[in-house]
Amino acid sequence: MTVRVALVGLGWAGRELWLPLLREHADFAVVAAVDADPASRAAFREATGIPVHAAVDALTPRTVDLAVVAVPNYLHAEVAGALLATGISVFLEKPVCLTAAEADTLAAAERSGGMLLAGSAARYRGDVAALRRILPELGDIRHVDLGWVRARGVPRAGGWFTQRDKAGGGALFDLGWHLLDTLAFLLGPVRFPQVIGVTSDDFVNVGAWRAAWRQDEPGADAADVEDTARGFLVRDDGVSVSVRASWASHAARDVSSILVEGSAGTAELRCTFGFSPNREPEPVLTVTREGTTTRLRVPAEPIGVEYTRQLDGLAAMLADPDNRGRAIAEARPIVRMIENFYASARSARARRAVPAYQ
Repeated sequence: MTVRVALVGLGWAGRELWLPLLREHADFAVVAAVDADPASRAAFREATGIPVHAAVDALTPRTVDLAVVAVPNYLHAEVAGALLATGISVFLEKPVCLTAAEADTLAAAERSGGMLLAGSAARYRGDVAALRRILPELGDIRHVDLGWVRARGVPRAGGWFTQRDKAGGGALFDLGWHLLDTLAFLLGPVRFPQVIGVTSDDFVNVGAWRAAWRQDEPGADAADVEDTARGFLVRDDGVSVSVRASWASHAARDVSSILVEGSAGTAELRCTFGFSPNREPEPVLTVTREGTTTRLRVPAEPIGVEYTRQLDGLAAMLADPDNRGRAIAEARPIVRMIENFYASARSARARRAVPAYQ
């Protein structure tokens, strides 16, 4: 049975990423779209012939099975909550929510209406799946090091991505959510009772460090979010985690890395998540035991295939009632960790601002 989809949000992600993937996929038919901007609606209608509406209240469960929501972060809970409450299931791009309170709102809306499914692409990569398969060989997992560090990859200053009230934060919400979701995929979702974090903003308002390959909307305001977040976390199961998410750095390439240390060995994956053209030539997965490092084979895959893979299993997930509540259950530890991370970073910044002699 074909899933009838409404595309909510006609920015770059909705228009250039999800629309073509949905239209090419046999499981889905795009039957409607929603965007608040009249010009975007008119251009979309002319280009596609698909009916487009100004607000989600024009959608009903009689005509739409699933809404793919690709709106700015600060609208995620509001838009997804309204759709769920009417009985329309929602596929929501990361981050699922910006606060624990928003997680509560979405959970309540899901209990009374449609099903919430969360999108985060990195766990659908073949190299990440290969890393997961070898984890049992590493013994008891002790520590994980997570990193996504771009060379020059700051979103355009002034757009919603770099405004705290619209994005929730900077690189930690944008790149860090992917890293933490991947960690949950590898080891399971658990709470982080101990969180220490620091942030910095050395590059975010300097045009030379902007991602030329990104198609961000321009804006007039200076950025007020971090371009780099560094932290140390401890999970409920005792595994320690170091994390770094950076929109810009002095590195030569954009690199994503996952290092897993176990009692019987260490595994490391180096690759590049996302669509950046300034990427590692190929993913490299290695295992080290007693001083010997072995490189393992990982699949060679086209850039962005992980997004198609999300859609491959989406219809089956939508049909399985056991998935109800799962997206929020996995999002809660992440968003609570991020809240605690920013609180730690604010405290660290305040201490740094106090002269040493006081």
